[in-house]
Amino acid sequence: MALSKASFITHLKILTKPHLHHPLLPPPFLSLRRLSFATPEEAAAERRRRKRRLRIEPPLSSLRHQQPQQAQPQSRQNPNQNDNPNAPKIPEPVSALSGNRLNLHNRILGLIRVNDLDEAALLTRHSIYSNCRPTIFTVNCVLAAQLRQSRYSDLLSLHRFITQAGVAANVVTHNLLINAYLDCRKTDTALEHYKQLINDAPFNPSPTTYRILIKGLVDNGKVERAMELKEEMLGKGFEADPVVYSYLMLGHVKDSNADGVFELYEELKEKLGDVDDGVVVGSLMKGYFMRGMEKEAMECYAEAVADDSKIRMSAVSFNSVLDALSKNGKFDEAMSLFDRMLAEHNPPRRLSVNLGSYNVMVDGFCGEGRFKDAIEVFRKMGETRCRPDTLSYNNLIEQLCNNGMLADAEELYGEMANKGVNPDEFTYVLLMDTCFKESRTEDAAGYFRKMVETGLRPNLAVYNRLVDGLVKVGKIDEAKSFYDLMVKKLKMDEASYKFMMNTLFEVGKHDEVLKMIGDMLDDDPSEFTTDLLEFVKEGLRKEGREEDVMKLMEDKEREKAEARAKEAAAAEAAKASAKAAVASLLPSKLFGSKGAENESDVVSEKTVEAGSVNGEVKDVEKESIGDSPAEFGSEEATKDNNSADTDVKGDDGAEQVTV
Repeated sequence: MALSKASFITHLKILTKPHLHHPLLPPPFLSLRRLSFATPEEAAAERRRRKRRLRIEPPLSSLRHQQPQQAQPQSRQNPNQNDNPNAPKIPEPVSALSGNRLNLHNRILGLIRVNDLDEAALLTRHSIYSNCRPTIFTVNCVLAAQLRQSRYSDLLSLHRFITQAGVAANVVTHNLLINAYLDCRKTDTALEHYKQLINDAPFNPSPTTYRILIKGLVDNGKVERAMELKEEMLGKGFEADPVVYSYLMLGHVKDSNADGVFELYEELKEKLGDVDDGVVVGSLMKGYFMRGMEKEAMECYAEAVADDSKIRMSAVSFNSVLDALSKNGKFDEAMSLFDRMLAEHNPPRRLSVNLGSYNVMVDGFCGEGRFKDAIEVFRKMGETRCRPDTLSYNNLIEQLCNNGMLADAEELYGEMANKGVNPDEFTYVLLMDTCFKESRTEDAAGYFRKMVETGLRPNLAVYNRLVDGLVKVGKIDEAKSFYDLMVKKLKMDEASYKFMMNTLFEVGKHDEVLKMIGDMLDDDPSEFTTDLLEFVKEGLRKEGREEDVMKLMEDKEREKAEARAKEAAAAEAAKASAKAAVASLLPSKLFGSKGAENESDVVSEKTVEAGSVNGEVKDVEKESIGDSPAEFGSEEATKDNNSADTDVKGDDGAEQVTV
């Protein structure tokens, strides 16, 4: 049915009204609730996932460079807008730790628990470029395990690898790296990394960052810089942290500045009101002891450990109090407090004892001369689910070695493997030095050799002590063997070279000295300095062999020149053979006009040679006819030769046409 023009316009206006296109709303009595899970097991799994996310994932407010809420509609309108490739990457949330990535995380944690850090780090590296990429949380677990065992080179290597692989670091990663630098006494590098975190990272430093920095600065004797960093922390809006103040108070205790201790405590009280964290109690007691105020110190102790005390005492707080008591003539009170800590320890509800508690008590027993009791307390550590580390073993082994108990120290060293604890360089050096003191030279050399065989790298000072100890007892050959073992692993200085050379000169082994010099000239001639040359000449002059070293240097120079000439000749021969091989494999016409011209020149030369031969033959023929016309057979021979030459020329011409 046809519509009139007026009816059509009216119908079109009705269709274009927006209120007629709203979807129909469901009746209010219908329920819109939809079930999200098919089984109760799926619902329980989702609840566990949400709890884990809320427990681990940092709040979104910690991201500084996050886009404001008003910019979200605009970004939705321009979905094809490219992000800045130079902008820092936002680290993954903890929700990424699920599925196969969670399985990989648990697998790597299992390797860490059995103390197989090499395999854990290797698996992390291999997984970076697989279809199951590890999260930054997995990487942080490996880095933290390496930090606990003081494997700083492995930690830095793994961090460099994940940075190049594009894994975005979070604040925990930065904290671990700063802690490693501070443990290595590289405070300037740690502060530079902190500035980089402030300027470039898409998140703010955490309170733990300032705790690590301030503790490291205090341990390295930079209390003033730590005080400046505390002011910077407060200026950024962080609350006054009792842990940070306890580190600073301990730094003033080390500097014997009791006034600084009480000034910091009063400042903390002013900012927080009542200080209910017991972490500062130990430092405060040490301040009182420094002033000779023993009564006030014990009153502070009684208030902190009273049954109705409002001060919260953790394992760290108890440890600081134990240290204050044991180092100020109150070891009996420290023992009673330690027994109370053991009685209250009920993990996971109540943690009143940790590894530091046993270390403090071991130091206290050793300070009292009760070394057997110290060993007994140390071995009871497993009863409270505490596990000793390398530092704990080194602490007790050092105390025993310094007091003439080498046999007990070696017994503890033997227990380390059963406990899954790896000795470090300091462990072997302690035992080596003590063996030298006890005139056990063979055992000392054995500890050094074992240290090298396990992959550890002793420094030059340790090597010098070993060689000096062997030389003193007349074991020159063994000292020379260790020199040959370590000369390529250590950067020897001039004093080390002179010591070994002088030792060999004294026993008449001048040829061994010349062999050492030859090896130095082969490896790095710059190490054989002018001063060292004069020293060697002086040693050889006593035997009338002063010119031997100059002859050796000339021979080495000649050998190097001959080697360079042979290398150059070999390179030229290889280049020529390569060209010949290419020329034999490729047809000549692939070389272009230049090759054709060369071929034509060769053919023309052959034609000219053939013509000259024909002329010579004709001249001979005329002479032969004029002299002896009866010799008709020679004329026929000449014709045969001409025909042969013509055939040769024809063959050359055919070859030229073919080319």
